[in-house]
Amino acid sequence: MSINAGANVFSIESKGLKLNTAEDVQEFVNSISEIKNLEQVILSGNTFGVEAAQAIAGVLKGKKTMRIVNASDIFTGRLREEIPYAVKAFCDALEENEQLIELNFSDNAFGPAGAEPMVEFLSNNKWFQVLKLNNNGLGTRGGTLIGKALLALANKNVSEGRSSSFRTIIAGRNRLEDGSSQALADAIAAHGTLTEIRMPQNGIRPDGIITLLKGFAACKNLEVLDLQDNTFTEKGSVAFAKALVEWPNLRVLNVGDCLLSEKGGVAIAEALLLGHNKKLETLNLQYNEIDSKGVNILATAISTHLKSLSSLELNGNKVDPEDISIKNVRNALEENGYADALGELDDMEVEEEEEEEQEEEQEEDDVEKVEKFSAVKNEVKLDEKNTTELITSSKIVVKETKELDIENKKEPTVSKKLEKLPIKELEDKEDLVDPQKSEKRTIEAKAVEDKTREINKDQENQLINSEDQVESIRERITKVQILH
Repeated sequence: MSINAGANVFSIESKGLKLNTAEDVQEFVNSISEIKNLEQVILSGNTFGVEAAQAIAGVLKGKKTMRIVNASDIFTGRLREEIPYAVKAFCDALEENEQLIELNFSDNAFGPAGAEPMVEFLSNNKWFQVLKLNNNGLGTRGGTLIGKALLALANKNVSEGRSSSFRTIIAGRNRLEDGSSQALADAIAAHGTLTEIRMPQNGIRPDGIITLLKGFAACKNLEVLDLQDNTFTEKGSVAFAKALVEWPNLRVLNVGDCLLSEKGGVAIAEALLLGHNKKLETLNLQYNEIDSKGVNILATAISTHLKSLSSLELNGNKVDPEDISIKNVRNALEENGYADALGELDDMEVEEEEEEEQEEEQEEDDVEKVEKFSAVKNEVKLDEKNTTELITSSKIVVKETKELDIENKKEPTVSKKLEKLPIKELEDKEDLVDPQKSEKRTIEAKAVEDKTREINKDQENQLINSEDQVESIRERITKVQILH
């Protein structure tokens, strides 16, 4: 077996070994025993059963010079019931180690069950400085257990009159959410000594962010803060802007993918403009819906205070890459000697959003046109009905007139009929015996008929044109819906 063992380091990193029993690790136990001033042990990239873990932990307990233990990714394929016993074996072995600086249990996915056996170590080891628990699926319960254990350690330090050694916590991708924020904030505030906090991708929402920031603000020497891919919104961003002034030594700030919002982006840019973060070297603000106003204020902050900013990410925000605010940022960085500091801007959202808004507006206009057309169509139908009635009436008049014309040719019969009519009816009908009046009535009736036909034809053409227009509008609406 190839073992990487230097004067002070033992490593079987990434060997892909499946170690179940004490016999499986006996060779490693012997090698560790032979290193007198062991400072670093790297076990990651292998998988340990309970018995194998207990054997390794037993030999580590006697190594009082050990400073770093990397036990990341050591439980692949193990049953969930096994893992807590293995974790406890390592933690118990390290609890009294005064030289220990760093404990790394990242990438083990052991959930809250893996957090429980760490409580005694975290509550009692006064010397460790760095705790790495990235990608373990701790959840709110596991995060709360860790927070309470760290708070107990802080209280113990205070009772013994000693300052805290705790400097770094890395706990990303753990689903900590809002539920564990209070316990973690209380612990971090009680220590007040952290210089590096990394909690990205934890599903923490605005209320949880605000709670955490109250604890973070107590760490006046904070240098690195990574909260990427949590959710701030304007509410959390405003609280964050207020906390920024508490960290004059901040060098690295990552709040990318945090949905800061337009107003939130402005609030944070204005906080940086106050000049309390002059040591800032790396700033990630990508995918945060920041608009040109926020970027322009940031440009001013870079020009006036952020002279050491050598890396800036703004991709995915609501600003055109050719906008004057972006040009101002580039100019400010170039003036400070960091012309290449700004990252790629190939995924800015503004153009796509404008197109979507235009499409939505067009769709609304099209729908409105269809509604208007429907109303017009109904009116046309009504007019058509009225016109039809008028034509029918005219035809009746014409028919009656023609019949009367025929009767006029039979004068004796007509005279005879007129003689039999009452006097009033006779007065009303006496014009029928006049040929000139009959001809005039016929001409007027024909004119009415021609006019109604002309009106009806115009309305039919209007209806056809409107139907063509509606069909075009419907096709456009269909295309817009497909695009969405």
